[in-house]
Amino acid sequence: MKVLCSAWKDDGTTVFSGGCDKQAKMWPLLSGGQPVTVAVHDAPIVDMACIPGMNLLVTGSWDKTLKYWDTRQQTPVHTQQLPDKCYSLSVKHPLLVVGTADRNLIVFNLQNPQTEFKRVVSPLKYQTRCVAAFPDQQGFLVGSIEGRVGVHHLDGSQQDKNFTFKCHRDGNDIYSVNALNFHPVHGTFATAGSDGAFHFWDKDSKQRLKVMSRCNQPITCSSFNHDGSIYAYASCYDWSKGAENHNPATAKSSIFLHLPEESEVKAKPRVTTSKK
Repeated sequence: MKVLCSAWKDDGTTVFSGGCDKQAKMWPLLSGGQPVTVAVHDAPIVDMACIPGMNLLVTGSWDKTLKYWDTRQQTPVHTQQLPDKCYSLSVKHPLLVVGTADRNLIVFNLQNPQTEFKRVVSPLKYQTRCVAAFPDQQGFLVGSIEGRVGVHHLDGSQQDKNFTFKCHRDGNDIYSVNALNFHPVHGTFATAGSDGAFHFWDKDSKQRLKVMSRCNQPITCSSFNHDGSIYAYASCYDWSKGAENHNPATAKSSIFLHLPEESEVKAKPRVTTSKK
């Protein structure tokens, strides 16, 4: 069974996984017990998140649904129909953002999860690969296969702060943005891509804070730990160049840990000028 997504319970005692077998499993880490199936869809589960404020697990699937689960029950608390296949989701309670096929970005207020709060067409021209809710719940990031990231604010009065920028490109070569992760302390964020690189950015000053050296394979997923002292990322072949370019002898899957220095992830002070 191929795993496509995972999520940690907020207390670090439990991890959840979902994948091509259409099931989500709960793995109790402290007791050493066997994994338990806690969610089922009609198609692969591609993303999931724990919602500490509601004590629920939310799962998104290619079956065009979101499902909310109380892991003590066998049936979902609520099933939300989506306009198309789920590709990515992100939660910063009470904000939930879902990216689907056909460039839909659906926003939910988890205080009323059965009703869409807003639906937005992605500012990016091509397929959505990942989304990340702002830490302050005021908007979200979206990354796509075109090597570009969009910064979107939900408040209509903040629309002048929306922008897109290019990343994970090398001359005429364009690579997918596979992961977006906000730093839990500084509010800056990381992008990781099929070019095997990851970068740190400050959206408020529109600056790249640090360019990191590349892996020899794509980075397919990444995450900061609870205090941002560790940035973990996985490197493996991502099939973006097809089966004909897959070499089992060299395509080794690896997990790397990077210890960010403060200068790499802390926002730089803004320079203001006064008129005399």
